[in-house]
Amino acid sequence: MTDCHHGNMQVESLLSSLQVLSGCAIIVRGQPRGGPPPERQINLSNIRAGAMARRAAQGQPDTKDTPDEPWAFQAREFLRKKLIGKEVCFTVEIKTALGREYGMVYLGKDTTGENIADSLVNEGLATVRREGIRGNNPDQARLCELEDQAKASKKGMWSEGGGTHTIRDMKYTIENPRNFVDSLHQKPINAIIEHVRDGSVVRALLLPDHYLVTVMLSGVKCPTFKREADGTESPEPFAAEAKFFTESRLLQRDVQIILESCPNQIILGTILHPNGNITELLLKEGFARCVDWSMAVYTQGAEKLRAAERSAKERKVRIWKDYVAPTANLDQKDRQFVAKVMQVVNADAMVVKLNSGEYKTIHLSSIRPPRIEGEEKNKDKDKRFRPLYDIPYMFEAREFLRKKLIGKKVNVTVDYIRAATGPGESTPAFSERTCATVTIGGINIAEALVSKGLATVIRYRQDDDQRSSHYDELLAAEARAIKNGKGLHSKKEVPIHRVADISGETQKAKQFLPFLQRAGRSEAVVEYVFSGSRLKLYMPKETCLITFLLAGIECPRSSRNMPGGMQVAEPFSDEAMLFTKELVLQREVEVEVESMDKAGNFIGWLHIEGLNLSVALVENALSKVHFTAERSAYYKTLVSAEEGCRQRKEKVWANYEEKPVEEVVHVTEEKERVANYRAVYVTEICDTLHFYTQDVETGGQLESLMETMRAEIASQPPVEGSYAPRRGDYCIAKFADGEWYRARVEKVESPAKVHVFYIDYGNREVVPSTRLAAIPPAFSTRNLPAQATEYAFAFIQIPQDEDARADVVDCIVKDIQNTQCLLNVEYQGPTCPLVTIQFGDTKDDVGLGLVKEGLVMVDVRKEKHLQKMVTEYLNSQESAKSARLNIWRYGDFRADDADEFGYRR
Repeated sequence: MTDCHHGNMQVESLLSSLQVLSGCAIIVRGQPRGGPPPERQINLSNIRAGAMARRAAQGQPDTKDTPDEPWAFQAREFLRKKLIGKEVCFTVEIKTALGREYGMVYLGKDTTGENIADSLVNEGLATVRREGIRGNNPDQARLCELEDQAKASKKGMWSEGGGTHTIRDMKYTIENPRNFVDSLHQKPINAIIEHVRDGSVVRALLLPDHYLVTVMLSGVKCPTFKREADGTESPEPFAAEAKFFTESRLLQRDVQIILESCPNQIILGTILHPNGNITELLLKEGFARCVDWSMAVYTQGAEKLRAAERSAKERKVRIWKDYVAPTANLDQKDRQFVAKVMQVVNADAMVVKLNSGEYKTIHLSSIRPPRIEGEEKNKDKDKRFRPLYDIPYMFEAREFLRKKLIGKKVNVTVDYIRAATGPGESTPAFSERTCATVTIGGINIAEALVSKGLATVIRYRQDDDQRSSHYDELLAAEARAIKNGKGLHSKKEVPIHRVADISGETQKAKQFLPFLQRAGRSEAVVEYVFSGSRLKLYMPKETCLITFLLAGIECPRSSRNMPGGMQVAEPFSDEAMLFTKELVLQREVEVEVESMDKAGNFIGWLHIEGLNLSVALVENALSKVHFTAERSAYYKTLVSAEEGCRQRKEKVWANYEEKPVEEVVHVTEEKERVANYRAVYVTEICDTLHFYTQDVETGGQLESLMETMRAEIASQPPVEGSYAPRRGDYCIAKFADGEWYRARVEKVESPAKVHVFYIDYGNREVVPSTRLAAIPPAFSTRNLPAQATEYAFAFIQIPQDEDARADVVDCIVKDIQNTQCLLNVEYQGPTCPLVTIQFGDTKDDVGLGLVKEGLVMVDVRKEKHLQKMVTEYLNSQESAKSARLNIWRYGDFRADDADEFGYRR
């Protein structure tokens, strides 16, 4: 340049060349101090390289796109590879009136480094400006010499042909960017970052096809530069710093990009640099926040992004400088704890019992239970609305949680506390809610609910931090449920639950009573506990709700409204109610209905896992025995349980004074165990380890009855299909062997499926009604009672584990089914007598053999006269334990908390 002057030439050293604009213009940047440093553009003196392509200016119709000049791209690339990220120094030779600076650029800390202009000319990538050359300028002379050498060697632009280069902007050249992104199958492709718009949006040149694309980083968003109405840009806090952070690491660097998705023409991707992943770095340094909508497509694992963001929040860096965690004011013990689930309140809420004994309601974070929308809401205004049964999928959701969680220990991690809200126009008031992630055996319960389509995920504002710590997993689970058409997302008809509530409906209850009485033991779920002895039950087979009162006991009354005012609660009524709640609320139980009261409430016995609730309340001194119990099979057990509590003056017996009685008839307990073995024939063994036997003594009578009965049937065969079975009826049934046997109808599902119990053998079968007939009167149970009697093993506890139980049953079937044995009744159980049984030939005790083999546990009885037997059983159990046999192969599994695992010692 003719007017350049060399006087007082200033040499500056800068950290790095930030960007190469073309073969003869670079941008350099100084050291950052407290923010992005200033930038300067340096144009190389005395040389000229090809101009890069330019887009037409928007809003100026007379301007046109200009393509790259030949060799412009190669010159730019030569400099980019040489300079980007390197330290350079430069001399400013001239500054024009418009502020453009021309000078020399050297690689390194001083002017002894490689002269960039020389290198370009030497490679044939730039021409020397020869106009107005001064003879005394050694720099220009050297450049001319280098250019002549390049021409002679036919380097670069002096070679023959080539040098043209096309960059295609995807926005204008590809009709369907989504197809283009899909065609890459999320494989990393090489690219150069050409421009950084803000911390999380860049322009990239995809290689080798030279497509120019705008890429938004998946899963994150940095503060941006907002364009105001007057065209000026105002940066959000930390926008400039975030842009510099990305620019200083990626601008004009060689990277790999995974193009992950293309929603609404926006290309989402992840940029991988040898030094790391910019998405995670931005989050870690507090320059970006996670974004739910694009998080789902991030291929490197969304949990990494959440962890990086969490780390920035904890350190309160940059955009998180004022961050306060949702659980910041909670102690660690209140943030994470183990608790036992006592009740499932709703499809997203449960009551848990903490180790301290305190009860707490927990809501599952970020999910919404099934609900009724729009018109449906206003329907059925007259009908009594019962959300559990009337909201589609609410019952299924509640049942899923109940079956999975009730009575189990769970891990609770509190995610946030939702503050109480007042009532709005269309929303009710909500009290404060503790929202948490609840897991059992490593399974996130909310995620399991959502993946079955039994709940939906709440969508939040981007800056709302009060959400589940596993929010992404919830969103993914919901996407799977929608894709598979599960539950709420199903196109099928919604399940309808027609549940009749016959609580207090005397007429309906009267009709229903004989049906329940005949049924013997019926399955039920305890829906609600009003007091220690008053419950609401759901009967799944009959799909109805009933009020049930415990028979045989007098339980302290709770406080309640009476016509004459509030009735005061009796002492220990709350304890009795809590005891019943903890034992049976929302559990599956069995009930035996005996009668009903005037108000249409059923009265009977309730059993849970072999425990009679009436007996349990009396044993715990929370109820007294009522005289009506005298008629029942449980009277003896109740009386002996009450006796102990009365003597210890526990709870309801605290103020009891024994009345002097002149003459007392003592119920004498046997001092010695009576061994009165009799011969029986074992006909059936059930999965519960109960079994049925026939007395050998009366066996002859049964055989002759059968012969006579079959002869009569052969002479007068029943008309097929003429018999209509009803539950509880005695009849005759044709068994698989083609012979007729006496039976009782237990259940009628349909004419093709009738459940029968063979009363002389103890086995059950489902048969069509065509294989049933009325029992001839001469062969009824009046003439010969049912010959199969149900028994269970004394002193034995059956394993809860199904496989272990099956092993025991298999062993017993092999040993005693269809054989003659000796049987002795030891004591009365809740449903049948408990017995010891001996092999007919060896006289060995079968139950004791099971204990020795380590197949069962010992049920320790407290009766004095049984202690000798109990000790023998316990000694055998200890030797099985020592030998690690069967159920003891992993040691004593009951040691931690036997009660929790359902084993009562």
